[in-house]
Amino acid sequence: MAKQKILVVDDSLSQRLVLAELLTSAGHRVIMAENGEQAVEKAKSELPDLIIMDVVMPGLNGFQATRAITNDETTWHIPVILLTSKDMDSDRVWALRQGATAFLNKPVDHDALLELVNTLE
Repeated sequence: MAKQKILVVDDSLSQRLVLAELLTSAGHRVIMAENGEQAVEKAKSELPDLIIMDVVMPGLNGFQATRAITNDETTWHIPVILLTSKDMDSDRVWALRQGATAFLNKPVDHDALLELVNTLE
């Protein structure tokens, strides 16, 4: 398993910390953002290997931030996993249309997330 630099984006501090602990314990380096605007900025400045992003956030939501990241010439190649409590097929389709690589529901199954992260190395 290669160590990856992963950007975790969520407006909930507790959710960011839980994901950061999970990922660092699996050997990855984690950077964090608390909203979509920060996610776009950090994606450009840090060029992470992977982004794990919440959908429902104030301001720029996860769909909008994903679209901005995947449409930018410097960040288009970074895989984005969207996490959300929304569980409708239309949300999944919309996430993929915005450029997301994958879509997982909250509460996040930690084993499933780590398996997905490992497949995106």
